[in-house]
Formats: sequence, C-alpha cells, structure tokens
Amino acid sequence: MTSDFLIIGAGIVGLSIARELQRRFPDASITILEKEKATGLHASGRNSGVLHAGFYYTADSLKARFTREGNARLKAFCRERGLPINECGKLVIARNEAEIETLYELEKRGKTNGVDVRIVDETEAAAIDPNVRTCRYALHSPATATVDPKEVVRTLEREVTARGASLRLGTKYLCRVGLGRILTDRGAFEAGTVINCAGLYADKIAKQFGFGERYTIIPFKGVYLKYGGDDRPVVTNVYPVPKLENPFLGVHYTVTVDGGIKIGPTAIPAFWRENYKGFANFSLDDLAEILWYEAKLFITNRFGFRSLAFEEFRKYSKRHLASLARGMVREIDTTRFDRWSTPGIRAQLLDTRTLELVQDFVVEGDERSVHVLNAVSPAFTCSFPFAEWVVQKYVAGDKG
Repeated sequence: MTSDFLIIGAGIVGLSIARELQRRFPDASITILEKEKATGLHASGRNSGVLHAGFYYTADSLKARFTREGNARLKAFCRERGLPINECGKLVIARNEAEIETLYELEKRGKTNGVDVRIVDETEAAAIDPNVRTCRYALHSPATATVDPKEVVRTLEREVTARGASLRLGTKYLCRVGLGRILTDRGAFEAGTVINCAGLYADKIAKQFGFGERYTIIPFKGVYLKYGGDDRPVVTNVYPVPKLENPFLGVHYTVTVDGGIKIGPTAIPAFWRENYKGFANFSLDDLAEILWYEAKLFITNRFGFRSLAFEEFRKYSKRHLASLARGMVREIDTTRFDRWSTPGIRAQLLDTRTLELVQDFVVEGDERSVHVLNAVSPAFTCSFPFAEWVVQKYVAGDKG
C-alpha cells in the first residue's frame, strides 16, 4: 500500500500529526498504522488527563513553547465537541521553608512563559481548597484542568478518519525494507514520508532509519491509587514542589474529569517496554537492554537514580504511597485509597552518552522520515501545537 504520509502509532501525537497534515495538505493520502486493536491503548489512553499550564519548564524549551497554547487549544477542542472538562485548577504547595524558593522559581518560569500563575498565602490557598496544607505560601494555577484522555483520542480518531485518513489497526511494524518502505505483520507499506510516533518503540524504529543513535527508551511505570469514598477531600489538583533536576513531579492529588480523586503517580523503573503487570508482554531483548542501562544508572547514581529506584519500588505499598500524600492536606482517611488505577508506562528517553534523562521533546528526521523520540509529559497537553511544529519543520520545510 502506497501513500503520501505513513504514520506509525495512533496515540495522541500520531493522530494530532495526521490532523495537522490534513489541514496543510488536504489532498494528501495518509495511512496510520497501529499495532493494537484500538487507538490510545498505551500512554495516551492511560494518561492522567491533566492539562498542564506550562510553568514547570524553562523558557528555552519546547515544552515551554507549546504547553500554554496546547492547554488552551485542547480546552477549546473539548468545549466545541461537548467533551467533559473539569477546570479545577492546581495548587503547588511547599512542605517546608526550603521549598518556598522553588515556588518563586516556578512562578518566575510561568510568568516568563506567559502562564497565569501567582503566589498565594495560606489564607488564599485555603479559600481555593479548604483542605490544603502548605508552609506559608503556595503557587496557584487556575488554567490547569482535567479531561478524559480516552474520549479525546477517540474523537480525534473519528475526525481524521472522516477526513480520509486510512487507519490500519492490528498492524505491527516489523522493519524497514527500503527507502520509504516498511514491512508489517500485514504486509508492506510505502510512503513519501514515514512519521514515527511509536512511543515506547520510537527509539528502535528510528535507529533503523539512521536516527536516534545516541538515545534509548527507559520505561518507568506510573500507577495511581483511587479514592473510594463518596466525599471529595480536595477540589483542586494539589502538587508538591518538584525536584527540578528530574522530570517527575512527585506524588500528588489529581481531581479527575468526573470529580474523582487519585494520588500518584509512581515512577517505578520498568524492565521491559510493556511491563504493565506480571510477565505480560515480556521481552527478553528489552530486559537485557534496559537492565544494562538501569544497572549503569544505579552504579553511577546519575541524577540520584539509586535513591529514586529504592523510593519508587516502596510505592508498590498502598500504605506507603498514601502516606506520601497525607502531609499535603489537613484531613484525609488514607485507608480510602484502596484501588490501583490501570498502570501506564512513561517512554522516557535516555541519552546514552551522558546517562541523563532527556527532559525536553526530541525529534529527528529528514525529508523521507521523521522520528518523535521523546514525547513525555506534557505531550498530551502540547499535542496540537507540537504536531503543528513537527509538520512545519520536518515536512513543510520551514526550519525555523
């Protein structure tokens, strides 16, 4: 099968790129390959649903460039289509005096990025959410919201296929067999441009096209604990001050689109790419490669990986995970956090030369193939402007 554009992966990024290609090239033929029987079964559909505001990221990053706009555009997308959205906002709280300095750094980054954020005192924080506990000050982000990620992905799927894109479900990429030609378990496909949005497998596919040589994916398992009561202990998302040197935001309270409460996520080092539960989807090749790099990280203790790994594995205990969230609120019955969410896997890119986790988005490519190598949080929030940038820079030829 031959088409102008062939997209590998039908998550939020792949579908958003298909949507942007249709906008720019309305007469082009587009084929989207997805190895699963439905779209969004991995990171996109297992996403927390939080639409981030954009204050965590330094101004020189792609994340800073796209998050504020992505937040506004996804909200508009949901409103226009009648999809549920919970505009509950966010408070970032300080647990001690030492963290207040980081609150001000986050406010500075946010204002630099054009984000509506401000420092509030304890009284103002209590007016936003009476149950929040903070040390003197907190950072308020009214633009943060939550949506149903599965509904967003399904709606995008319907729209791009209605406009003529061919979605081939249950079609697994196997290998590259020529210029613009690939082999799948359902035959060969050829295209003028191949766009790799394969998430957990993006690095492996990119290497077959001569890109991403210095990178590999290190998977981290994220899982939340759901609150089982009918009451609502918090009414806004409540986050701790993060460690800015790594890409994880710490255990926090998320208010879901339907008003439910969950705490998490974990960031547990996984041992193969689809290490969701037990030995399902086990891959010996993945295990060997990933353990090799995780062992190097453990021995060298890059970005504090050793302590991070020990702490994250402790979060398999419901009691321990709940205890980490207890101090952010005044009152909570932690025994009500009694059900695990569906686990997700963060496809985190590692620079194999420096042994550093790559914090920003990474895309490589040429006129025949484009590879989205690192599209971790807040990629869901950023998906529309990010897709626009990818198409503009790598397909339309504007290198700005």
